[in-house]
Amino acid sequence: MIIGVPNETVENETRVALIPSLAAELVDDGFDVRVAAGAGEEAGWSDAQYRDAGCDIVDERETVFELADVVFQVRGLGATPDGESDPYRDEQLVIGQLGPYSIEDELSTLADQQVTAFALELIPRISRAQSMDALSSQASLGGYKAVLVAAEELTKLLPMQMTAAGTVRPADVFVVGAGVAGLQAIATAERLGANVRAYDIRPEVKEEVESLGAEFVELDLETDDAADEEGHAREQDEEFYRKQREMMIDVVGDSDVVITTAAVPGRPSPELVTNEMIDGMKSGSVIVDLAAEGGGNCEPTVADEVVTYEGVTVFGPTNLPGSISRTASRLYANNVTNFFENLLDDDDEITIDTTDEIVDATMLTYDGTIRNPHEQDEDEDEGDDDDE
Repeated sequence: MIIGVPNETVENETRVALIPSLAAELVDDGFDVRVAAGAGEEAGWSDAQYRDAGCDIVDERETVFELADVVFQVRGLGATPDGESDPYRDEQLVIGQLGPYSIEDELSTLADQQVTAFALELIPRISRAQSMDALSSQASLGGYKAVLVAAEELTKLLPMQMTAAGTVRPADVFVVGAGVAGLQAIATAERLGANVRAYDIRPEVKEEVESLGAEFVELDLETDDAADEEGHAREQDEEFYRKQREMMIDVVGDSDVVITTAAVPGRPSPELVTNEMIDGMKSGSVIVDLAAEGGGNCEPTVADEVVTYEGVTVFGPTNLPGSISRTASRLYANNVTNFFENLLDDDDEITIDTTDEIVDATMLTYDGTIRNPHEQDEDEDEGDDDDE
């Protein structure tokens, strides 16, 4: 069986779906691994390292798709902004972040080709799937890096310092959302010595926030229906968000750094921080909007751009994990490999068990049919792990 690892084609995508150490394990298990030339270079792994791991290096990216029985990708199908589909061949198996909420015609094409496609964005949040959860592994890195981005741009120091020249009070950091990214942002800001506050519409996460040393901001809002059965924040109606924005004005205005993480898969991100709120922030303050890919949680946010609004710098990154590509690739490759191994039987042959909750949840196409039970409709409430 041939496993193929193509180059990533999305602009500024520096991650790779398989690293040499894991490739070596697959080779030892009897798999033939073909890697496109230069696929790992931006993540710090050379072609020579893949060769040493027992992989074959393929000069042309298209050749990887022609040869591979199984394709490992970071981003494909609807997860690529240009919308161009890769040259998958008949009866191929594809594992990656495939943007399942923004593809329609592509799924029909894959079904016609008898392609079996798995979208890692749909990994269920169950204990057995934690090692395959690419969204969580990458969101954690995003939360960490968001604080570093803010610290680099901020015109004041994050920690308190007592010096002969005077006492420097700590910077005030406000994190909106206590999902994976938000909790990592809280922990990182605390380690750097900032005064950290956080808010989430799910009151049950208060204990997690406080366990990291941050203050939990409580707003007088009705939150009985704030979380779904898996504990993710639900999308709320516009009236809820309006009241939330009114109550957050003072908290945002008192903050030197605001990091927002509210995202709803397949839908625009809720606007939580308005221009009016930002007007109250001091010049030189910083906002890092981790929901920029869905339009952003902040009114001035522009995806993949840095804008200045009334003296406040607003970052709209869509791929912060890619800025620490070696670590991000290592974690993502572990997720992909663990998912692949879940498909193997005792003889290392692929067995598609549609009764397996992980398989069923992530499968987009199989056996000539479209099998995506997670296609959202307009009335469905669903929140991402990085929701408010």
